Amino acid sequence: MKYPVFALLLLITSPALAGPSFYLEDLTWPELKERMLHGTDTVIIPTGGTEQNGPHIAIGKHNMIVYYTSGAIAKALGNAVAAPVLAYVPEGPITPASGHMMFPGTISVREEGFAMVLEDAARSFKQHGFKHICFIGDHGGNQDAQAKVAEKLTQEWKDQGVSVLQVSDYYTDRLADEWVDKQKIAKTLHVENASAHAGFMDAAEVMAIDPSAVRSGLIKHYAEKDFDVNGARGDPSEATAEYGKALLALKVQSAVEQIRKSFPAQ
Repeated sequence: MKYPVFALLLLITSPALAGPSFYLEDLTWPELKERMLHGTDTVIIPTGGTEQNGPHIAIGKHNMIVYYTSGAIAKALGNAVAAPVLAYVPEGPITPASGHMMFPGTISVREEGFAMVLEDAARSFKQHGFKHICFIGDHGGNQDAQAKVAEKLTQEWKDQGVSVLQVSDYYTDRLADEWVDKQKIAKTLHVENASAHAGFMDAAEVMAIDPSAVRSGLIKHYAEKDFDVNGARGDPSEATAEYGKALLALKVQSAVEQIRKSFPAQ
């Protein structure tokens, strides 16, 4: 089922996702058990990342975005809850440092350690009775480990009625790029490389969730050649919260559609 962008915006009009919470952390164990008795059989394990995002976006960008979207996805599904965000993820070599690790504040873990946490979290939710476990990562470095763990556990549990899904479309679906092109933002607003790190899309999404996490006075065009100096690419100068709401809605749409397709009973 496809959701029009305006309909998804109604689902995520505020970070609190008005109404009963779909965040695991907000529930008591009897409240969660009651929901499970009444059909909640899906849990979303969201993964973010703690990394530099240029001089103008807070280090917690990925975590705040995937916290927000995971709750919206759970609400759209109706029979799901969102687990706590995993904020410590692979960000590349620590020593010698490269990429994001060249900037203060970035935290990196080894992929095997990240995979172990994912696996144990999934095993915990299986133990409690969840039938569908979904990995959703807002950061590129998370995707491979999530896919490998999902495949491993799905094979292990294939005769037990439990499956683990790497919701790859959340990160790889090009709906957002297509939307930008359709709106002709890149042409009329002169947005360069809209999906670049700490660029237009990142800034707009964070503005939609927490405007205080974007330092508007430091926004400018960031040239590729200067990445090693400032840690940003592209041009976020035309980013707005309204654009961000639409982009977040598209992420939610991509995830919901893949989950529903993978688990037809959803």
